[in-house]
Amino acid sequence: MDFGLSEEQKLIVETTRAFVENELYPHEREVERTGVLRRELIEEIKAKAIEAGLYAANMPADVGGAGLDTVSWLLYEKELGRANYALHWTCVARPSNILLAGTPEQREKYLFPCIRGEKSDCLAMTEPGAGSDLRGMKATAVQDGDDWVLNGTKHFISHADIADFAIVFMASGEEDSPRGKRKKITAFFVDKGTKGFTVRDGYRNVSHRGYTNSILEFDDCRLPASQVLGEVHKGFDVANSWLGATRLQVGATCLGRAERALSHAIEYAAQRQQFRQQIGKFQGVSFKLADMATELKAADLMVFEAGWKYDQGTVTDQDMAMAKLKATEMLAYVADEAIQIHGGMGLMDDLPLERIWRDARVERIWEGTSEIQRHIISRALLRPFGA
Repeated sequence: MDFGLSEEQKLIVETTRAFVENELYPHEREVERTGVLRRELIEEIKAKAIEAGLYAANMPADVGGAGLDTVSWLLYEKELGRANYALHWTCVARPSNILLAGTPEQREKYLFPCIRGEKSDCLAMTEPGAGSDLRGMKATAVQDGDDWVLNGTKHFISHADIADFAIVFMASGEEDSPRGKRKKITAFFVDKGTKGFTVRDGYRNVSHRGYTNSILEFDDCRLPASQVLGEVHKGFDVANSWLGATRLQVGATCLGRAERALSHAIEYAAQRQQFRQQIGKFQGVSFKLADMATELKAADLMVFEAGWKYDQGTVTDQDMAMAKLKATEMLAYVADEAIQIHGGMGLMDDLPLERIWRDARVERIWEGTSEIQRHIISRALLRPFGA
C-alpha cells in the first residue's frame, strides 16, 4: 500500500475541503439552531456541488459519476464529513450504489436522474422490531398475479421526507436453514405518491440536526413486477453485494469530524493561558492531545487500508467491521476529550464541538452497531477453529 497521495487525490482533497469550508460551514449555525435544512438552501448548494464536480462523485464514470477508486472516494468522504451531516449528505448527495443493480429501464428511471440531481433516493430496511436482525423483518411482500402487495412499517428511514422514491426491503417468503425457518427478502422500488405508501414524520434526534428520519407505512401497496430490484427473494444478496462499503463511508466521515475537533483542541491548548502559561504545557492537557492524535492516526490507517484492500479485491467483512468500529469509537473519544480541554466553552454552540460530540453518538449505532461489528470480527477469528 502506497501511503502517499497521487496528484489527483491531492486535488480531490483540496477541492472538497475548499467547498466544505466555503459553501457548507457558513450554513452550519442556521441548521444546528433551527433543526431545519431549507429546500431552497438544498437546491442552492446542490447546484454549486454539481458545478464543482462533487455531486454523485461516488458513482462510476460510465454512468456519469466521478469514477473514483475506493481510496479516493474515502478521501472525498472524509473532507465532507467535517461539516454538518445534513448539509453534506443532502446537498452533496451520493446516490446509493445499490441503484447500479437495476435493469437498464430502472437505471433510466432512477439511477441517472439521481446522478443528475433531479431525483433523490432513500433506503428502507429497519423496522420497529427488526434493526440489526434484518431476517427478522415483519413487513411483507406477497405476490398477487403479476403484482406484488406490500404491507408493514419501516422506521428510522433517513431523509425519506424529501426523497422521490424508496428502495424497500420486504420479507417475501421463507426458506429452511440449519437454524430453522428464515425469511427470504426482496427489494423493491417504491415511488413517492404510490397508493398505499405513506411517509410520516419520524423521531426527534439528538444527532445530525436537519438530517431527518421518517416512518414509512405500506397498506396494500401494489407494485408491478418491474419494480423488483434484483432477483425475487435475493434482496439480501443485492444488499450484501452493493452496500458493504457503506461502513467505510461512515468511518471516513468520522475521521473528518475527529480531525476538526482535534484541530480546535490543539489551537485552544496553544492559546489558552492559566497560571501564566499555555494550558497545552500541562501534562493533563498535552497527554490528552497525544492520545487523541494517536487514536485518530490508528483509525485513519484502518479505514484507508480497508479501502485499499477493497480496490485490490482482498477486503474482508472483518476489515470493514474493524475500520467502522475503530473510527466511530475513536470519534466519540476525541470529541469528548476536545470538549474537556475547552472546559465549559466546549459545550457552547459558538464552537462546533458540542455538535460533533452529539453527532458522534449515532455513528456507533447505524450501519451496524459496535456490537454487530464486534460479532463480525470475533466470528472471523473463531471460524478457523470451528467455533
